[in-house]
Amino acid sequence: MIELQNVSRLYRSDEIETTALHNINLTIRQGEFVAIMGPSGCGKSTLLNTLGTIDRPTSGAYLFNGVDLAKLSEAKLAQHRARHLGFIFQSFNLVDDLTIYENIELGLLYRQGQKGSRRQAIETAMDRVGIAHRARHFPHQLSGGQQQRAAIARAIVGNPDLILADEPTGNLDTENGAQVMDILKGLNASGATIIMVTHSPSHADQASRRVDILDGQLVASVAQML
Repeated sequence: MIELQNVSRLYRSDEIETTALHNINLTIRQGEFVAIMGPSGCGKSTLLNTLGTIDRPTSGAYLFNGVDLAKLSEAKLAQHRARHLGFIFQSFNLVDDLTIYENIELGLLYRQGQKGSRRQAIETAMDRVGIAHRARHFPHQLSGGQQQRAAIARAIVGNPDLILADEPTGNLDTENGAQVMDILKGLNASGATIIMVTHSPSHADQASRRVDILDGQLVASVAQML
């Protein structure tokens, strides 16, 4: 599904050149649940942003189902994100003045050719994460765990091929973090491909593979027995 070939990402200023990623080679198969770990500043978020086509590789190829995304225009990349990707963020990124239903509907905003009823898709996504009873509430009326479940519903409402989760439990207590992990594992069991950045070894252990990053380089990729 995904293949990174010698991917590097450099950031340049007038006086400084910083290497965020260096010659990353990584293959991710459809249906995998991959956890990316490493210390702060090691390149985890840059790698996730590259996979999400938010950052472009400075060099190397990023193949998604055989298409080199590194060569696509910004317009084509926007279409790719809308059609194939779902994003989950540590800080939820819900819109304060929209209801939970309306926030989830945003996941369909740029998606063309949505099959079936939009309302049905939204209600199905809410049911999958147990947030349907909060549809008419606003984000500030929900707990952190409920807000993250709403954010997950927004990410999956369009049935994306790939879910990218950046520290999805980072702002949650232990109980709510465990609930979010259960939801992610359930989505993966249903066929979703998930790539998750996390600082939590216990949450990384629940993925089917762990990838370790250090100083912008991939230092380990280990399949895990679940």
